[in-house]
Amino acid sequence: MLEIKNVYKTFNAGTVNEKVALKGLDLTLEDGDFVTVIGGNGAGKSTMLNAVAGVWPVDMGKIIIDGKDVTRLSEHQRAKYIGRVFQDPMMGTAATMQIDENLALAARRGLARTLRIGITKKEHDEYYELLKTLDLGLENRMTSKVGLLSGGQRQAVTLLMATLKKPKLLLLDEHTAALDPATAEKVLELTKSIVAEKKITCLMVTHNMHQALELGNRTLMMDGGRIVFDVKGEERSKMTVDDLLEKFRENAGKALDNDRILLSKVEAGN
Repeated sequence: MLEIKNVYKTFNAGTVNEKVALKGLDLTLEDGDFVTVIGGNGAGKSTMLNAVAGVWPVDMGKIIIDGKDVTRLSEHQRAKYIGRVFQDPMMGTAATMQIDENLALAARRGLARTLRIGITKKEHDEYYELLKTLDLGLENRMTSKVGLLSGGQRQAVTLLMATLKKPKLLLLDEHTAALDPATAEKVLELTKSIVAEKKITCLMVTHNMHQALELGNRTLMMDGGRIVFDVKGEERSKMTVDDLLEKFRENAGKALDNDRILLSKVEAGN
């Protein structure tokens, strides 16, 4: 479903601020894979997601989604293949539009725009039932502006929007990091439920070591713009957070010292 082939990306090339963000990155995701990605600051995690989404062109290499080479396609041209939820709950929705209007925009993703406006009765009923599954009471607030919602409510709506039309690929960029623990857990449960029910291929960046091992069927570790460790199956199921840290140390030649990651390790141990 996703192939990243020998991808390179350098920012500010030829200047004192030059940063090699991706260095010959190779990755293949099979249809239905749910892959978690972890790594220190500057490892290339978000850069990889941005490369796949087409936020900017890569310097070298190919990106293929469901057999189609999208390397030269712009971000909006790739939108019909990709659903994405960002770390910031303020992104991914139109704050001044109603909840139902945001869902309607998501439902029309990839379709030709027309002058016809409005939400049909059928669509209204569908959105009502969809929002009801969140158990947040939003089905009774469909005409509320999204900007009035809490961070967790907004992230839940964004997740619905990203998956309303089953995407070829769902990109989750630390989408619970800005939420309080209880809300983050609810959004994670919703994520697992939607991904499993719709059998969506998913690439999820997280700073939480526990999440990295608990969610999905495969875990990657990045360092220096490349994948240094890739684990799945029985080996992954037996792995602890300490094992994961040790594997990073072995493969990257250094300790994983990202503060948020180490904090998540402590929290997982409590």
